[in-house]
Amino acid sequence: MRLRRSLGTLSLVAILYFTVSGGPFTTEGLVHAVGPGVGLLLILLVPIVWSVPEALIVGELASMLPEEGGYYRWVERAFGPFWAFQNGWLTWMYSLVDMALYPLLFLAYLGYFVPGLTPLEKWALALAMIWGATAINLFGALRVGRSSVVSGVFIVVGFLAVTLAALPHAHHTPWVPFTKPGQGAARGIAVGLSLALWNYIGWDNASTVQGEVRDATRSYPRALAIALPLVTVGYLLPLLATLAATDWRTWTDGGWPEIARAATGGFGPFLAGWIALAGIVSALGLFNALLLAYSRIPFVMADDGFLPARLAKTDRAGTPANAVLVSAVCYSVFVLVPFGRLIVADVVLYSLALFLEFGSLIALRKREPQLRGAFRIPVGRGGVIALAAIPMAIMAYLVYQGVVGGDYEWPALAGSAVAVALGPLWFRIAARTPRGRRRLEGVR
Repeated sequence: MRLRRSLGTLSLVAILYFTVSGGPFTTEGLVHAVGPGVGLLLILLVPIVWSVPEALIVGELASMLPEEGGYYRWVERAFGPFWAFQNGWLTWMYSLVDMALYPLLFLAYLGYFVPGLTPLEKWALALAMIWGATAINLFGALRVGRSSVVSGVFIVVGFLAVTLAALPHAHHTPWVPFTKPGQGAARGIAVGLSLALWNYIGWDNASTVQGEVRDATRSYPRALAIALPLVTVGYLLPLLATLAATDWRTWTDGGWPEIARAATGGFGPFLAGWIALAGIVSALGLFNALLLAYSRIPFVMADDGFLPARLAKTDRAGTPANAVLVSAVCYSVFVLVPFGRLIVADVVLYSLALFLEFGSLIALRKREPQLRGAFRIPVGRGGVIALAAIPMAIMAYLVYQGVVGGDYEWPALAGSAVAVALGPLWFRIAARTPRGRRRLEGVR
């Protein structure tokens, strides 16, 4: 495995920005669902109760074990190859559904400029987006980092311009009404929590490329410290300004161009076009950065002998090209599948993988107290358990509500169960191959 450490802190910040956020897109749906006040409250609250604990835990693990594969290696160090494989497997299963969303987002904002596309045209353009991002990835992590910086600046500046242009047109308090009419605050928070959480998950994603980051033990915690407030402020400022200048009842999913038009007066047509283009750039940037992150999972699993050896090959530039190409092929197939409500299976699979990662730090703090990097959470093991308990409780609540409330229909639950069950089965098969046996004997 020959990799090049080419990513600096700025590139890593941009990659984190896209593996978590990509801009305020989808926050308009949150406001529409729960009302302005509850929506703004959740945008402020979720980073505190979710992102801060996750970022602290991920930051310490990334600093402690700055290796290619990120969370896969953390779980391996704490619990061994079997559970590491399950963590990687769950992430890969989750990514198949997750990555099908971004071509749809791309097409939604492209429709602002080119309405009336036929299904065949949409399919061809979705594949063009996927393989455009793949081409960038094949040039290596450095190219992905640089393109993410440029794309991130374009999106952030666009929404900053909307914020500033909307301020002179603000004519009411942005958080009024606090709740959606007919919906109490408690009900609104319950409804909106999963929507808000979707905009803040994924702080661990970019850890899989740590073998390609310069001074990785320091760079990842630094990047987290910059990206988290950037994402939060990037949601909050445009929402405050545009809510004060428009009627929130007109907001709909995918409606940011029209929100920009309505909020900014004479600048409206220009800024609406900018935000629509930013939506296209965001979708491409999200897919580009996440392809970088997700493709490293089959790469390290293959390097361990649990997937075909060809996936562990790197090209002359140090890029795991085969893993990138196989990932792109899989995502190209899955973008054609009409998932519908199967998307809620994301939460189940992501929860299981994340719980293993949080458990890794708790276990390593006990088993290897001397193991540390440049960053360490300034609390004892009990404090780490308390930090991990907050997001874990939130995620468990959302899964419970999804099952009890009927959001998770039987196809989603069955799909999740099949995906989980296939992990141990594949591991047993892989462990019996010569490469798999050698890996397990080496661990012993």
